[in-house]
Amino acid sequence: MNVVPADRFSFAELAALYGPAYEGYFVPVHVDEATMRLMVELWDIDLARSRVVEGKGFAYLAVRGDRAWIGGVGVVASARRQGIARALMEAVLAEAPADVTLEVIEQNVAAKTLYDDLGFVATRKLEVWSLPEVEQVAARAAEPAPLGQEGLPWQRADASLPSEYERLEVDGGAILLRGGNLLQLEARDEDVAAALLSRGRQLQFVNVPEGDVATGALARLGGTRTLRQYEMRLAG
Repeated sequence: MNVVPADRFSFAELAALYGPAYEGYFVPVHVDEATMRLMVELWDIDLARSRVVEGKGFAYLAVRGDRAWIGGVGVVASARRQGIARALMEAVLAEAPADVTLEVIEQNVAAKTLYDDLGFVATRKLEVWSLPEVEQVAARAAEPAPLGQEGLPWQRADASLPSEYERLEVDGGAILLRGGNLLQLEARDEDVAAALLSRGRQLQFVNVPEGDVATGALARLGGTRTLRQYEMRLAG
C-alpha cells in the first residue's frame, strides 16, 4: 500500500474521505471542507506528518512542541481488516514526539486492540454529555480567557480554543461556551457546576473526565451521557 503525507491532498479531498472512512461508526461523523480546515487550525494537525492511503484511509497527527495527539484514524469499509489502520498509525508514530495521546470509543474493540498492540495504555475515561434546555441561572459575562486548567483533553485545552467564545462566571466557578458547545468548566462543587450549566439552551460537553464535578451536575439537570471513550497514552 502507498502511505503518503496528508499535505499532498487538498482540504476538500481530505474532507471527502471522512464519510466513507467513518461509515458504520458508533456516532455520525460529517466533515466538509470548512470543518476540515477548522480542525487542522484549532487542533494543530500537522498534515506533513499525517498520513493517507489514497481513497482508503487516513491518520492525523496533531503536534504541540514535544506532545502529540492522534486527531482521527479512519479506513473505508471495503478496505478494512487489511492492515491499513496499523500501517497508517505506524507511519504517523514514526514522525511523532514521544508523548502521544488519543481517544477511542469504548465499544470500538478493534481499534482499542490495535492501540494496545502499538503500546498505548488507557489512562482515564472521558465522557460526552448532552444537556437539554434548562431554566437559566444568572451569571456574569467576563472577558474571554482560558480557565488555566491542567490536564484537559486535547480538543478542550487552552491551545484548542476558538478565536471567539463566551466566558460566564458565578461565585465559585466559570464556564467557556461557543454556542451550544461547552469548552471548559471550572467549579468548586456540583452546585456551582449546575448553576454554570443552566444556560437556558441545549449544551454538549465533549470529553469530560469520568467523575468530574460537572458530571454529577449534568445528570442532576437531566443530561444524558451519550458515549464514553478511553484516553490512551503511548507508553515510553
